[in-house]
Amino acid sequence: MKRFKLIVAYDGTNYNGFAKQPNATTIQGTLDVAIAKIVQHEVRTLGAGRTDRGVHAFAQCCVFDSDTKIPADRLAKAINSQLPADISVKSVEEVSEDFHPRFGAKRKTYRYQILNAKIRDPFLYKYALLYPYELDVERMQEAANEMIGEHDFACFCAAGSTVKDTVRIIYSIDVKKEGDLVSIDVCGNGFLYNMVRIIIGTLLDVNENKITKDSIKTIIESKNRELAGPTVPPQGLTMLNIVYN
Repeated sequence: MKRFKLIVAYDGTNYNGFAKQPNATTIQGTLDVAIAKIVQHEVRTLGAGRTDRGVHAFAQCCVFDSDTKIPADRLAKAINSQLPADISVKSVEEVSEDFHPRFGAKRKTYRYQILNAKIRDPFLYKYALLYPYELDVERMQEAANEMIGEHDFACFCAAGSTVKDTVRIIYSIDVKKEGDLVSIDVCGNGFLYNMVRIIIGTLLDVNENKITKDSIKTIIESKNRELAGPTVPPQGLTMLNIVYN
């Protein structure tokens, strides 16, 4: 049995998240059906991250096992022929049997986009949060810098998570504005349930003076979810990149 690594891009708008669920249309479920048609047996893909409903991916990493004789360099085109237009396999390669897309990942980067404008943009409403108030990008960046490092990020973990270890490393958070579009790139060794969306909500609370940038470390040390900002909507979030050894 061979293991194949896929880099997959998708628009998550019409899907109930990545992970397969009964009676729901998901990215994983759609991938499994498409791949099975090509390799002629049932498969179950394994992804690097369980993106939520409405969250997108530029480079999600998945694997599946198969004894197919179709070469890896031909699989992407074949699988894409069975996929809807909002999911695309960008590449396929054969990897070692012990390669794990989640546990082998060293760095993951997510991007959250904010449309800082008074009027919504019909071409961006699925990919950016409309925020019609003034944004102090410099102050948000200063607050973001306080989150960098290895910490117990329990305060940035949504209810419902079953994870016991809430310690993670944030390598960088970059807040940039070009025109009306603000992009916030968060890079870490892993993320808790809704962690990036809560980080963004906290930075917006800093912008609105609901939280001071100097209190970020106190909030982290408290491990209290109620002290951090709200969980922002999912549509502005995209899994941007995953780095392996």
